[in-house]
Amino acid sequence: MAGESRRRGKFITFEGIDGAGKSSHLAATADFLNARGLPVLTTREPGGTPLGEKLRGLLLHEAMHLETEALLMFAARREHLARFIEPALERGDWVICDRFSDATYAYQCGGRGLASRKFLQLERWVHARLQPDLTLLLDLPSSTAGRRIAAQTRELDRFERERADFHERVRQAYLQRARAQPQRIQMVDADQPPETVKKLIEDCILRYCL
Repeated sequence: MAGESRRRGKFITFEGIDGAGKSSHLAATADFLNARGLPVLTTREPGGTPLGEKLRGLLLHEAMHLETEALLMFAARREHLARFIEPALERGDWVICDRFSDATYAYQCGGRGLASRKFLQLERWVHARLQPDLTLLLDLPSSTAGRRIAAQTRELDRFERERADFHERVRQAYLQRARAQPQRIQMVDADQPPETVKKLIEDCILRYCL
């Protein structure tokens, strides 16, 4: 109908430790939604905007103080929200993002030891009124993820190069966050064949978003 406003889009995020397979499953999910006639945009964090991509390069490859790292993560996120995510959702597009604030909680609080109260202050400041409609947490043992990372032929970033105990702390922080927000964060067992994981993801989307 002429003049009828479009419904707000859905915001779906993919989370998990490095090696969980987020990127490939995110692309498959976009295809799944496109096949249903939905307008879908994919993006990532840190990044998603020209400024965010510059900050991503620093965050993934330059050593820095823990609090500098957290502040830059949220600076990139604020730009991402203002320039990309919020306008897309208002247009009625669905946005699928590789990582969001749950990753900052897991990596900077769980992995690095940032005080959770500082994380919560930043989260409330940057996006108090916006959380993902659905977060898919691809979970698998950190030992399995480590083997997948070791098999990569590209140059690893400084998070991927961290020791096994770091990745285990990150995983446990993700699980803690999922227990605290079970309505939003849905666990997906990623330690299975890709087609099985793909089906689990599609079932979650059908149940919670469609």
